[in-house]
Amino acid sequence: MPRRRGLTLRSISRGVLALLLVAAGVGHLTWGRRGYRIVVPGWATRLLHTDKDAIVVASGAVEVVLGVALIGLPAERRRVGTAIAAFFVAVFPGNVHQWRTGRSAPGLNTDRSRFLRLFLHPPLVAWAWWATRER
Repeated sequence: MPRRRGLTLRSISRGVLALLLVAAGVGHLTWGRRGYRIVVPGWATRLLHTDKDAIVVASGAVEVVLGVALIGLPAERRRVGTAIAAFFVAVFPGNVHQWRTGRSAPGLNTDRSRFLRLFLHPPLVAWAWWATRER
């Protein structure tokens, strides 16, 4: 069956997801860098033998690379989608940590917003998976 060209709901969804990842990554690398250190649990620094700032910078860089790869490497779309889904799973413990400790970070300055963000992760994983599969 020939591949359809043009804009589809999946291709638009991939573009939006890529934009979200790049924007979040740039935020981690610039204006939100200091504030996002709060999200990093202490056990992560011990496990990775590094500091919170390095983890924030690394996660921001990964977000940018994944967002660019999602658009720039169409032949690797499924693998990139799997990596994006895995990334969302990997950062989830930091969000749980932030909710449990009640610490504010950029855009997340209430217990309610921190709690509701936890429920954003399953749809993000599903979105990454769905948008990078043909059917």
